[in-house]
Amino acid sequence: MGAAADGHRGRKMRMLFFFACLCCLMSLTCADRQKLQLQLQKHLKRLNKPPIKAIQSPDGDIIDCVHISHQPAFDHPFLKDHKIQARPSFHPEGLFGENKMSMGSKERSNPITQLWHMNGKCPEDTIPIRRTKKEDVLRASSVKRYGKKKHRSVPKPRSADPDLINESGHQHAIAYVEGDKYYGAKATINVWEPRIQQPNEFSLSQIWVLGGSFGEDLNSIEAGWQVSPDLYGDNTRLFTYWTSDAYQATGCYNLLCSGFIQVNSEIAIGASISPVSAFRNSQYDISILIWKDPKEGHWWMQFGNDYVLGYWPSFLFSYLGESASMIEWGGEVVNSEADGKHTSTEMGSGRFPEEGFGKSSYFRNIQVVDSSNNLKAPKDVGTFTEQSNCYDVQTGSNGDWGRYFYYGGPGRNPNCP
Repeated sequence: MGAAADGHRGRKMRMLFFFACLCCLMSLTCADRQKLQLQLQKHLKRLNKPPIKAIQSPDGDIIDCVHISHQPAFDHPFLKDHKIQARPSFHPEGLFGENKMSMGSKERSNPITQLWHMNGKCPEDTIPIRRTKKEDVLRASSVKRYGKKKHRSVPKPRSADPDLINESGHQHAIAYVEGDKYYGAKATINVWEPRIQQPNEFSLSQIWVLGGSFGEDLNSIEAGWQVSPDLYGDNTRLFTYWTSDAYQATGCYNLLCSGFIQVNSEIAIGASISPVSAFRNSQYDISILIWKDPKEGHWWMQFGNDYVLGYWPSFLFSYLGESASMIEWGGEVVNSEADGKHTSTEMGSGRFPEEGFGKSSYFRNIQVVDSSNNLKAPKDVGTFTEQSNCYDVQTGSNGDWGRYFYYGGPGRNPNCP
C-alpha cells in the first residue's frame, strides 16, 4: 500500500509540473516561446558538458561522466589556469571516527549508496554530473533562477519576531554555535524522504558554514540531503550550496554554476540517495564533513568515510576566506502558505523530536573544526525554530552519539494552523 501510494503521489506531482509548464508556455506569444527555447538550449549547453560516458540511473536520471578538467567550475574566469588540487593538504582528526563507534544494535544505522551505481561507474579522471533536462529548468521560476535559493533563506537565531516569521517563506529547526572562529563542521545526518505539499516547496537537512553578517554580504557553504520537486522532480538527493552575497547573484546548488571543483569519480552531487529511513524500521545516515585546508585555504567536503568530493576555492568568498563565525546544523522547509494556511510539507521524518529514534530524524556526533585543524564537540550549542508547534528541535549528548539533536515536524497540524 505504502509503495503504491508513494508511486501515485509521484505521478500526481509530475502531472502537476507538466500542466504548470504547459500553462506557462501557452500564455507566451510565439516570439516569446522562441526566445525561451533559445535561452533554454543555451543554458543546457552551458550546464551539460560533453560526457566521456553516460549512465542511465533506475530513477530516470542520466549521469554524465565528464572529464575532470571540463567540469562547470572551469567556466569561471578566475579558474581558467587553475591547477586542480587532487587532495587536501590536511584532514581534520578527532573523536568519533566511524571505526571508533560503539553503537548498540538498536541504534545502528546502515550504509547508503546512490541509485545510479547499479548501472555502472565513471572512469578515472572523470566526475559524475547529473544531466540537467529541459523539464528541470522549466520547473524553475525562470531560466536565470534555476539552481538558486531565494534571498534570506538562512536561519538567523534570535530573530523570531512574529512579524518576520514567514517573511522569507522559509522555516527552520536548527542547532548552532557562534562566538568563535570555526574552520569546519561535521555531522552524521539521518536520511528520510519527507512529503512536500507544493511543487515549489522543499525540505532539507544540512550543515551551514557561515561568515559575515546576515545582511547582503553573507558567505555560506552548505551540504546535506534535500527533497525539492522544483529542482529534481522527486527523491531524496545529496546536495551542496554556496553563496558569497546572501543568495543574491553568486552561488548555486551542486554543480549548476562555476564554483565547486569536484575531484571524486564515484559520488554525483544532486543524485538520489538510497535507501532512506522508514518509520519504526531500518535507519540510514549520511556523514558530511566540511573543512578549510589551512595550507591552500580552500574549503573541502567529504561524504561518508571514503569520499573526499572536492572543494570550494577560497577566492569565491570574502569572510570565509579567513574562517567561519557561525555553524548551523538542522532542517529547513519552504512554507508558501498556498491556501492561506501553514504548509503540510514535512521536515526530517515529519515527526516531532520527542518521538525519538526510529520515528524522529536526528543529527548525531555534531562537531566543529578548531584552529588547530582538530574535530571537537561544540560548546554552548543553541537551538532555534520560528514556530515550535510546526517544527521543533531538542538537543542531547551521550557517549556514542556525542552532541546530537532530534528535529523536525509535520508542519500544519491542530497547533500549527
